[in-house]
Formats: sequence, C-alpha cells, structure tokens
Amino acid sequence: PVQNKLPKDAKNIIFVGQESDLKQLPQKYAEIIQRMPSIAKDGYKIYTDNNTVIVLGADPRGTLYGVGKLLRTLELRNKNILLASALQISSSPKFPVRGHQLGYRPKTNAYDAWTPEIYDAYIRDLALFGANSIEIMPPRTDDQFDNDHMVMSAMDMNIRISAICDSYGVDVWVWYPNLGKDFESAEAIDRELKEREEFFKNLSRIDQVFVPGGDPGDLEPDVLFVFLEKEAQLLKRYHPNAKIWVSNQCMRPKQQWYDDFFKHINAKPEWLGGVVYGPYTKASLEETRKLTRSDIPLRRYPDITHSIRCQYPFYYWDYAWAITLGRECINPRPIDEKAIHNAFQQFSDGSISYSEGINDDMNKFIWSDQDWNPETPVIESLRDYARLFIGPDYAEDFALAILALERNLRGPIAANTSVETTFNQFRDMEKNASNSVLSNYRFQMALFRAYYDAYIYRRYHYEKELELEAKVILSSATEGNSLSTLAKAKEVLFKTNDKNFMKDVRERTIALSDSLFRSIGMQLSIVRHRGREDRGNVIDHMDSPVSDAGWLVSNINRIEKISSETVRLAEIDKLLNRTNPGPGGIYDNFSALGTIGKIRRDIPWEKDPGNLKSHIMCVGMALNDYRWPYMITLNDQLLNAAPAAWMVSLSSFFTQPIIVNYENLDPGSRYKIRLAYTGRYRSFTKLYANDVLVHDFIRSGETPIHEFSLPSEALKEDGRLELKWIASEGERGAQVSELWIIKEK
Repeated sequence: PVQNKLPKDAKNIIFVGQESDLKQLPQKYAEIIQRMPSIAKDGYKIYTDNNTVIVLGADPRGTLYGVGKLLRTLELRNKNILLASALQISSSPKFPVRGHQLGYRPKTNAYDAWTPEIYDAYIRDLALFGANSIEIMPPRTDDQFDNDHMVMSAMDMNIRISAICDSYGVDVWVWYPNLGKDFESAEAIDRELKEREEFFKNLSRIDQVFVPGGDPGDLEPDVLFVFLEKEAQLLKRYHPNAKIWVSNQCMRPKQQWYDDFFKHINAKPEWLGGVVYGPYTKASLEETRKLTRSDIPLRRYPDITHSIRCQYPFYYWDYAWAITLGRECINPRPIDEKAIHNAFQQFSDGSISYSEGINDDMNKFIWSDQDWNPETPVIESLRDYARLFIGPDYAEDFALAILALERNLRGPIAANTSVETTFNQFRDMEKNASNSVLSNYRFQMALFRAYYDAYIYRRYHYEKELELEAKVILSSATEGNSLSTLAKAKEVLFKTNDKNFMKDVRERTIALSDSLFRSIGMQLSIVRHRGREDRGNVIDHMDSPVSDAGWLVSNINRIEKISSETVRLAEIDKLLNRTNPGPGGIYDNFSALGTIGKIRRDIPWEKDPGNLKSHIMCVGMALNDYRWPYMITLNDQLLNAAPAAWMVSLSSFFTQPIIVNYENLDPGSRYKIRLAYTGRYRSFTKLYANDVLVHDFIRSGETPIHEFSLPSEALKEDGRLELKWIASEGERGAQVSELWIIKEK
C-alpha cells in the first residue's frame, strides 16, 4: 500500500521523499542518512538494508532521480523484485543542464509518429537517467508543417509535451530558429513576433528559448540581437523567468561575424540566458568558452543522431557502411559518445542533445549519465539500460552486444571479423527471447542492426568477388571479341543486384524494420514506412552497390555504343587502368583506410572528435551529371554512375588545411598531379606543394578531374612532398577524393 505517513509498526519499508521529510524516519535511519555526504540541487540519497529502502531527494526532482537510480539497480521480474546488494549512495549531478531535443515535426525518423502517451513514457525514461530538460520545436521550422504520420497539429502536441514535462518537473526548452528573410522592416518584425506570441502564450511551461545563430537562420549579429531583444520582451510577458540563449553557429562564417557576435554576447543583455555551442561552429568549444565572458553559461548542443556529414562523424568509416547505413541509422556509439562528452566537459554547463528521432536512443542515455557524472563507466550505463528496459536477465549479454555493434563499424569492413560474431550473439538472444522482449522496440533496434550489418558485410565480399571476376573477363578482351567480353562482364556485374542473395537475412531485416514502424513509429523506408530521404531510410539503401559495379556497368554501356573495335579495346584498357599512375607514380583513393598514415593529423581524434583542427572523411558528392549509388539501378537504363572513390572525400571544415605527406619521390624527375575534386559541398580551394602554389582557387563539384604540373622547386632534395589544400574564407571547407602523382617521361 502507498501511505503518506510511516506506520509505527512497519517492518518492510520503501520510503520515498525529500530530505525535509527526514524527521518522519525512525531515529536509527535518520542518523544514518544525516551522516551520508551532503547533496546539491537535483541530488539524492539512497540507503537500503534487509528490510528497508530509503530514497530522499534534495528537492522534488532529486527524488525522481533517486527513484530512477533505484529502478535501474533493481532486478524487476513478474511478482519479484530483487536488489543484488545493499546501497548507500549520495549523488548530485555535475552539470546543471542535462537534456535532449524531441522535436515533433516531419524531418525526423520517428517523433512525428508519436502520440502524447509515447512522449510521456519516453520523457519519463529519460528522467529516470537524470535528464532535467526537454527541447521542443515550434510549428514552423526548416521543414513542412505536418505530414500523414502526425496525430495532431504541432501546436497541439507542443502544448501536451509542455504539460508532460511540467508534470515531471522537467525544464522545457524551445529551439526557435529565425527563418524569415526580413528581420529589419517594422512590418516583418511584427509578423515574426506575432507568430512567436501565439506559441509562447499557449504553452503552460517554457523555461528557456534557444535561437540558433545559423543552421538555419543566418543573420548578421547586429540584426539578430536587435530582434532577440524584442523577442525576449514578448517571452517575458508569458513566461517571466524564461531567458533566451543563442549559438555562434554560422555555415559560412567570416571573422567580422564572430567579432560582432561576441561583442553583443559579452555586453550581457538582461534577457540573455547563455551561449549554445552546436554543429557547424567554426570556433572550438574551448575557443568559444574563452571568447565568452566567464559569468555567462555555455551549453552544448551535441549531434548524437547523425553518423556522417555531421558534427561528430564516425572516424574513418568504411565506404560500405557509410553508403548503406547512411547519415541517420540506428547508431549506438557508447564508447565514442563518452569520449566526445569528456573531451570538452570542462568548458560547458551541460548539454541538450540534437536528435532527429529514436535511432540515437542509446546515445541519449549515455549522455545523460555522463552529464550526471563523467566518471560513470560506459558498461554501467549499458547494464542499467538493459536491466531496466529489456530485463534483468539481459543486463550483461545485451550490454556487451551493444558494444559489439559499435565495434562492427570500426576500421575496414574487409578486415572486420567481429560482424559475424556479433550477429551470432544476437541470434542466440533472439532464439531464447520471450514475446515481450521480441516486441520491445529497444531490443528490436539492436537486433535490426545485427541483421543489417551481417547482410552488408556478406554482400560486400560477394560484390568484391563479382567485381574482380568482371575485371578478369574484361582483361581478356582481344581483337574481335570486345563486344562479347563486355556482355559477359556485364552479366557478372548484374548479379550484384540479386535479391536472392542472403534472402533469409534480408527478409528478416526488412521484417524487423516493419516491426519498428509498428512499435515506435520508426521510418526505415520511404516506400514501406513513408519516411524521408536521409532520415534513417536504410532499408532503401541496403541493396545499393558497395563496390564499383555501378560505375563499371555505366562505362560498359558507353563502350558498347562505340563502333570501332580498336577504340573499344582502348577504352576497356582505360577502364581497367583508371587508377594506374604509371611507373614511379603514386595513386591514393582517400576513402581507402590504408591512406590514413599519409594524412597529417596533429591532434588525436579523442581530443578533436569534431575535426575542427584536422580532417574528416566526408561522404557526399555534389558533382554535376553524376548520381549517388542508391539513385542508380544495374540495368541497361543505368543513370550515369561515378566511381565509388568519388563518394567519399578527404575534407576539412572552414579554412582548416588538409595536409598529406609523401616520401621517396625522385628529386631529379618531373611530376604532374591529377586530382579528383568531389565532395558534399562546393568550395573554392587552392593547393600548395611544400608551400609552393600548385593552383589557385578552384570551385569543386563542377569538373571532377584536374591536372597540374608539379613546380620543380616544390620537390625537396630528399624526395619529401607535403601537399596542402586550403578553402577560402567563408567556405565550408576543402575537399579532395583522389590523387595521382604521375612521373613524366
């Protein structure tokens, strides 16, 4: 029974309250609790013995977090609650801001399909791991207003979410970008403010409003801060204690923008809550902290939801994973997320993560635990997650299996021996799981990844064998048989598209995606689940070529149309020797992980996971007249396909240079350099060789291949060559995907 007063004859007690309720406890327990270390805001104390459980919070929210810690520790089974050992815990969070963004809008892989009941359960789950903030979005963002997944309007859902957060004592933040084109005319400002007023007045609780400086909503700082002053006055009318936070995000920043931004920040207007550090910020978090007055709070906005083309991409992700799993896959990264969190923890007051759906579910709980205590071992968080959400019998096996999923994606796929082992471990758990576990969306997400990984891993090896077989056939072309040779090679390459390969694994993977759509609204396919491109639709990409099959077939189609046998044979030879730099030359495909040792990185990834001081491997191809692998089909109507090497570029952010070193070149020879400039964005980039200009600014993305003579004075006497690419100020960064150093005759 639940009672509000402790019975005098109580023998088995679960006492939940606040420190102010200490006097209700028997003197023995009150003295024990008082001797325990003191706790701060949001903190809690837990004490247990053989027949007593006591949870006391420093405040109401602290009580909730104490209950959360207890539930995460208990073994909860049907009609059976066990505690493995006695507890005596005094705990307070290190950071005051601990939360996650849960935006109800179409541009997500699940949130748009949620009901208020799902939001309530999910917010409660996050609170049990110490989250004290939820960030929502207004009806107008850089997105559509609604779609057919949404059960109610964005305004109505935000009203409900605000009330849900209030019921748990959780702070409500609002991500509110400036999307209008005019923030200077009186008429436009009035229109923008009326929109915000409609939102502010309808929500029962708003604690903070975060306005990004860019991505989206680029405004010059002078204009931005004048408008924020007006917005703050309006916000205060309905939520008197709420403040406005602003980020120094800017997609194409120039120094003047930064100077003006921090001039306004450091004036510390009365309405300012603090600064937010988010993706696409040129200054590092440490630099932002130095540029910001010490008495102004700094909150992180970490991107935990994306795996490529993002703030913290997978480090040297293999092309096969990147092109199939893509930007928004189910991506548990416990080891990485702890490293990212702890690399910069001393410069902030906590974080609210950037999330686009349920795919990053595991990462949210890792961040919440690290924001509470950065010393928390990852395995402890994983065990708590498994014990509470899957079941106590899975605390060890499921926790270790999540670590294995992260290992699956490390290093070259060809050399990764853990994928099959991970798959077999999950299959064992699947065989022995109850129906309730099999229908649990958190178990389903991990199981889906195990199946998907195994399918891609096996298909990679299958496709590479087909590619090699086709190249052997092409190399046998001789006078009089070129057309038949081309046809045979194409027939082999068409097997890449065989849907019967690993049919059982493929079908089970798709079935799991359908289960996730039903259980949590996850949209892993545009066709099957009405999802959106680049928002987790990995099912649509699982058959994309992970070899050069598309490019080879595209070229075979082209060569078949040539009427001259001699020319056809010459073109086949070019096809087979595209990457051959000739005797004494060098070829590098920067998507190949074997090039890592040549690329200069002065700061280890663990200290620069955002790659602001070094390079990244970036998947994306903004290139005229060519298609991504998942936009092509292997048939006679094949769209123009690019080499796989063009899909991944060696990239840098903003004006950070890319530096690649070569040795043992012949100082007495002349060389030319051939370059493939492809990448996600189009930037003006120039190239130096040992600080000698090779070419001035060239815009990437228009013509892929460029060739230049290497200046004779650029090559050092010892044969060393340092190549340095730099983008112009205001650009997104330099990009290069392939390089040939060709010895001239």
